Amino acid sequence: MVSSADSVPARREPATGRERTALRIEIAIVLVVTFGLSGANAALSLLESALAPGGVGGQTVALNPSRAAQSTIDLLFQLLGVLRLLGWGALGLYLLWRSGIGPRLLGLARIRLRGDVVPGLVLAAIIGLPGLGLYLIAHALGMSVTIVPSSLGEHWWRLPVLVLSAVANAVAEEVLVVAYLITRLRRLGWTENRSLAASALLRGSYHLYQGLGGGLGNLVMGLVFGKYWQRANRLWPLVLAHATIDTVAYIGYALLHDHVSWLP
Repeated sequence: MVSSADSVPARREPATGRERTALRIEIAIVLVVTFGLSGANAALSLLESALAPGGVGGQTVALNPSRAAQSTIDLLFQLLGVLRLLGWGALGLYLLWRSGIGPRLLGLARIRLRGDVVPGLVLAAIIGLPGLGLYLIAHALGMSVTIVPSSLGEHWWRLPVLVLSAVANAVAEEVLVVAYLITRLRRLGWTENRSLAASALLRGSYHLYQGLGGGLGNLVMGLVFGKYWQRANRLWPLVLAHATIDTVAYIGYALLHDHVSWLP
């Protein structure tokens, strides 16, 4: 059962007049700086892949590529990428906090085993396992690029950095695409379903570089995650689920790719 205090953001009166204009400008700026621009880039990448020889299915995308030949420089580049994503998440939290909506009201209070960890693992299984199957099917049909979750060299820091990247992705996406965007759209008077659709479409858009299969799969993930947050008002399960899915994908690929035949 969610307490009345935890559902405060959903009950706030819609903004009016000048505040509505300020909110629209704020949302536009945040999306341009973060995932909105990523969505436009991903759409262009999909178009480029479709026009390239071999089509979408003939292309390869590395999610965590090596950035430098020298190990220490590469490590620093990877850590800067992690810091950028965490900064995006912090930006969303800060803007909401400035408007009177602190982390506790978003479901980021003290983490709970039964209320957060268990649902997070369940969500990871519900999304992760079918998502892997969808990717393999889409790849076989030529609707997905070949995704390389990690192309980092055999450095001592490879696995820790992959975990950090997974956590940073989870924080940035779930804070901005779910908590921040839906909360702000509520304030503009959008319905829950309309806000959920906008959040899911945004999530799907910036994964289009993976092909139509990746975009569709992440749209479904956005619908499931967004609806869960709207009903439970707990963001920790989404962060934990997302981090788990990405960690398993990154490290699983790094450890299994040379030993199994079914991974593209």
